[in-house]
Amino acid sequence: MLNTVGFVARSMLSMAPPRTVSEEVAPAVRSLARGEPVLVFDAPDRERETDLIFLSETATPELVRLARKDAGGLICTAIPDELRRRLGLPFFSELLASAKEAFPGVAGLTERPRYDRRSAFGITVNHRDTFTGIPDNDRALTIRTVGEIAAAAPGLADPELRQRFASAFVSPGHVQLLYSAPKLFGERKGHTELAISLARMAGLSESVTVCEMLGDSGGARAPDAARRYAEEHGFEFLEGRSVIEAWREWSSA
Repeated sequence: MLNTVGFVARSMLSMAPPRTVSEEVAPAVRSLARGEPVLVFDAPDRERETDLIFLSETATPELVRLARKDAGGLICTAIPDELRRRLGLPFFSELLASAKEAFPGVAGLTERPRYDRRSAFGITVNHRDTFTGIPDNDRALTIRTVGEIAAAAPGLADPELRQRFASAFVSPGHVQLLYSAPKLFGERKGHTELAISLARMAGLSESVTVCEMLGDSGGARAPDAARRYAEEHGFEFLEGRSVIEAWREWSSA
């Protein structure tokens, strides 16, 4: 599990002096660095959902179980667009578009989501050392390895990076990859971008795992209920607007 020593060491590798993170998001950034989950509500005019978020390379069966049981949504692992491009990975919508001549049944399926300009969904993967890929320990291994590759990526040439990815995973699998929009909030303001921006501001590896918080009514958990859950469990809770404001301040410094 990544600790604050790892956070400090990684920050020291940067040639530029560290930039200050706003006090509003600093506790959440520290929680991610310690391998703890945080909760982020996107916006009232978007999905209106709260996601449970943790740093991928700190994934454990216990964290996957927490996401599965207490959040209850789809457990997805996000990587930044820069890493997606270096790995040569497609969006799932691009796979459907390229397959429509051979498989006409998919031709009418690639529509933009109601709440955004485009979907962040990519391919699904399993680690090669898993059996079915779905148990908590299997998914934790897959997620953790995505995070480790993201952490190692700055020091690897593209061919080596792609070989490491291909030797670690098979597809399809049980971990859904998400890709952030280029330049983050210029195109989308979803949980993928919110989570990646928190990791980037922290100077951590830029793979973060997210899972929607669902309520007993069958819909998304209400923000007040999600906030109460965070308080009861000692987790940080943030609103998307706070993350975006902190990002704009941090990235312009």
